[in-house]
Amino acid sequence: MEIIKVLEKLTEKIGRQISLMEVCGTHTVSIFRHGIRSLIPPSIKLLSGPGCPVCVTPIGDIDKMLYIAKQSNVILTTFGDMMRVPGSKGSLYNAKAEGANVRMVYSPLEALKIAEENEDKKIVFFAVGFETTAPLIAATIYEAERRGIPNFFIYSVHKLVPPALEVLVNTEELNLDGFILPGHVSTIIGSKVYEYIPQKYEKACVITGFDADDILNALVMLLNQILRGEPKVEIQYRDAVKPEGNPKALEFLYKFFEPCHSNWRGIGVIPNSGLKLKEEYSHRDAQYVFSIPEIKSIEPKGCQCGLVLRGVKIPTQCPLFEKICTPENPVGACMVSSEGSCAAYYKYGRS
Repeated sequence: MEIIKVLEKLTEKIGRQISLMEVCGTHTVSIFRHGIRSLIPPSIKLLSGPGCPVCVTPIGDIDKMLYIAKQSNVILTTFGDMMRVPGSKGSLYNAKAEGANVRMVYSPLEALKIAEENEDKKIVFFAVGFETTAPLIAATIYEAERRGIPNFFIYSVHKLVPPALEVLVNTEELNLDGFILPGHVSTIIGSKVYEYIPQKYEKACVITGFDADDILNALVMLLNQILRGEPKVEIQYRDAVKPEGNPKALEFLYKFFEPCHSNWRGIGVIPNSGLKLKEEYSHRDAQYVFSIPEIKSIEPKGCQCGLVLRGVKIPTQCPLFEKICTPENPVGACMVSSEGSCAAYYKYGRS
């Protein structure tokens, strides 16, 4: 492939190892599915970051959902992947098997419909995702308010990508040269929000799509920035991403939500990296509606999810990988979601 020859020439000119991180789970899967690691020069090291919202949801939040799900007047709803993420004492699937009213939905609007049909119950939607899904949650809150459905609540563990990148760029073990920035998230937030990375930290950045050609072209763009010593934010995914993002989606999002400190699994609390409902909509916030007791959450022994999410280790370096932890029997969240690094390694990269 001609583009591989271009990468080889660029790496020869740079003359050292280059460490790049993709921070989108879909990119992680695409890199594995297309065998990109085996195609590119060995001096390009690709690291997988915390690009899976299911994976970065702390065990403590799963445990709180298990508590809420077991209340007699509650129907707990969430996306399919969250049903399987282990908490300290089982998953939501386990709670459902034990009699809790837990339902998988494909959209928060489906959860709102359940609320409309079950006026005697409190319907809680476990809201997980990055900036791509948050506007849809905001739209659902709008509909609940507009239609006067009082028994619909959310528990938000939404995460914002840009603050997490600053933590990663300051992680000395990684020694990153640049980022392959997320495509879907960037359709909402645009490219301008990332400009602090090259300006403050002198790291190369490219927003790219998900085909093999997209990713390989992004690598060429990143290496050219590194070779020239001119780090910046470039958009390879031009058909979908604009510098300003989607202003209407952002306006709607921040009508209902505001940034808050948020705990990321394996990383810790990152300032202003989460989303909570504004005070005027706190009557929709499950954290205020339910009296959730202090729960001592316990990480599974031996699980290296945290180090994998930070890019410090790869999944095959975890002692549980493939031996005890598999997609059929996940120990950590990284093996649950199809976008999780461990699940991608298990499916595509074990060889």
